[in-house]
Amino acid sequence: MIEFRHLRYFVAVAEELHFGRAAERLHMAQPPLSQQIRQLEEQLGFQLFHRTKRRVTLTEAGQVFLDHSQDLLQQLERAVESGRQASRGEVGQLAIGFVSSATYNVLPMILHEFRDRFPQVNLTLRELTTDQQVRWLAENRLDVGFIRPPIDDAQLKTQVILQEPLVVALPVHHPLAAQAAISLRSLAGESFILFPRRLAPGLYDQVISLCQSADFSPKVVQEAIQMQTIVSLVAARMGVAIVPISIQHLGRTGVVYRPLQEPTPQAAIALLWHPDKLTPVSQQFLAMVNRLTH
Repeated sequence: MIEFRHLRYFVAVAEELHFGRAAERLHMAQPPLSQQIRQLEEQLGFQLFHRTKRRVTLTEAGQVFLDHSQDLLQQLERAVESGRQASRGEVGQLAIGFVSSATYNVLPMILHEFRDRFPQVNLTLRELTTDQQVRWLAENRLDVGFIRPPIDDAQLKTQVILQEPLVVALPVHHPLAAQAAISLRSLAGESFILFPRRLAPGLYDQVISLCQSADFSPKVVQEAIQMQTIVSLVAARMGVAIVPISIQHLGRTGVVYRPLQEPTPQAAIALLWHPDKLTPVSQQFLAMVNRLTH
């Protein structure tokens, strides 16, 4: 049976055309090398070299066999290197879920950095709500996610990578828009636009609690799933909204953002993953996010 080592021995002799130099190159003695070449010729059923006391030359069959042997060894080297890259998480696939609001803060920087460092990793991006990401991770449809914590799944791990204050989004011509900062109590009679609690219960509860701290419950007149939809409805003068401060990077016309006079809770973005289903690629991704955000 011909093995790759036989091909390496043969290629070394064919390239050197000298058994002594080939043996030195292979870090072995000359007699075993000569024996291995003879065994290879016996297995092949044809002669590879013309040998005289003064010189070694390739036969015509040996030249043809050399061309193919070099190709095979190069393919083997590429396969080995690809395997090493995969084991280091430098090649492969990575499916990433993200809430829409993550695109206005940490996500672009992280994706840019990861793409630069690991250009051979194929990224698949899915814009999903927090509850959808939890479900998709359980179904092995995602590797990692960017969510609004907390979540109710003990099998999954989260790590907060960003915290930001909440601000009020107002129609540009709203009477309160002229103020530098808004009092919570002044929002008591306003119509609110909010997302359903099941989509991001942590952020939803922060908004409700903030209003209740000013002795009112927000009058929700419209629900929307995506932050950009909420802001668009504010621009259409359907109501006001309390949103994470990074949403102002959306750049939607017809909306202004004002800080609250009262201290606000910090809205968080967290990285989400399943600790028992990490691949080398997702491990590289988690490590890089940790370096960038801590």
